[in-house]
Amino acid sequence: MSIELGKDSIDIDIVVRDGEAALKFYRDTLGLEHVADTPATGGGTMHRLMCGTTLVKIVKHDDVPEKSDNSGGPRGASGIRYWTITVQDLTAMTETCRAAGYVVAIEPKEVRPGVRISMIEDPDGNWVELLENNA
Repeated sequence: MSIELGKDSIDIDIVVRDGEAALKFYRDTLGLEHVADTPATGGGTMHRLMCGTTLVKIVKHDDVPEKSDNSGGPRGASGIRYWTITVQDLTAMTETCRAAGYVVAIEPKEVRPGVRISMIEDPDGNWVELLENNA
């Protein structure tokens, strides 16, 4: 039996310590479209951004979690380690992030013929893979 999808993409929640810093990265630097702010379950704010048809929910709880388990990138631990955004110009987007002061954890490189990636750390240390596919 296969799952019957209600839409062609996923929603992702990213819990952050500083909502404004996260918006500066995801909305202002990466260019995701801010569509709404809603109350977060249990108190706080959910900033809703669109990345194509994927809903990216940036959640800032009133009570900031004590621990953060996002260090080490793809090989640092089990669990979700990064997520990917396909871009048209990897070099330009990577340089935009660098110029805005974000850590470029993995410099642009070819991972297979015609496919290049870089990885950027958001303000909370979460990794976002930027991918350019010219294959």
